[in-house]
Amino acid sequence: METPAQWDDSQPIYRQLRDRVVAMILEGLLKEGDPLPSVRSVAAEFRINPITVLKSYQQLVDEQLVEKRRGRGMFVNHGAAQALRIDERRRFLEIEWPRIQATIARLGLSREELLGRTGAASAARREQDDGESH
Repeated sequence: METPAQWDDSQPIYRQLRDRVVAMILEGLLKEGDPLPSVRSVAAEFRINPITVLKSYQQLVDEQLVEKRRGRGMFVNHGAAQALRIDERRRFLEIEWPRIQATIARLGLSREELLGRTGAASAARREQDDGESH
């Protein structure tokens, strides 16, 4: 797991840790059937209380994204990535996209400006990646 530069004060640490595990599942770093890092190792790595890690993991169990296997640890459930993707898409379209649309309208940005920037940014990233790989 990636060590954070710092924890964000806007939400509890257990929630931020839960969100990191969710991101790892969505990005394919944790696949269906994979074990989650142990509570002790995460607590030591992030220098947080093991109860905080346990609370985070329990939330994932309650959401049926991971399962507890007595004496063996916690494992990513089958279908967790798909369920998360559906939920994250819904959340983006219902919560984040309206904010983005409002900002676009407030700034008077055109479709061409937005798509041009996206295309230019993608091309610049590709060029940078190509330059680093040589």
